[in-house]
Amino acid sequence: MKQMFFSTGNHWTGFLSRMALGLILLPHGLQKSFGWLGGYGFSGTMGYFTEVMRFPWLLSLLIILTEFVGALCLLAGFATRFWTIAVIFLMLGSIVTVHWQNGFFMNWNGTAKGEGFEYHLAIITLSLITLLKGAGKYSADKKIAIA
Repeated sequence: MKQMFFSTGNHWTGFLSRMALGLILLPHGLQKSFGWLGGYGFSGTMGYFTEVMRFPWLLSLLIILTEFVGALCLLAGFATRFWTIAVIFLMLGSIVTVHWQNGFFMNWNGTAKGEGFEYHLAIITLSLITLLKGAGKYSADKKIAIA
């Protein structure tokens, strides 16, 4: 089981895909966790998710943890497959609950009533690549797998 979960090759594909994924998710996690980069912080985000979106408290917490802790773990290459699965579910949930109604395209011109889901599909694809290939070079998973 350990080998299946942590195994990875010494390749650049997993390294580059998990680094891109972690670097893209981390600013969102910083917004939700600490209010950095124009975010609302932990309590503001939890309030929005639980009161406006009517998400359960635990789900709201898992969303924040996935974007912050998950991003850090992806950057370190720790439990990469677990975090990519969490990101896939996060993005699917985001598409279904918020972005589907806005169509495919992102709101580049600011003329639509919200963002579409093309970003989310790109993140899902990057997550699938990382899930299938593993963490790659310079990862904690690689060290755990050979220990």
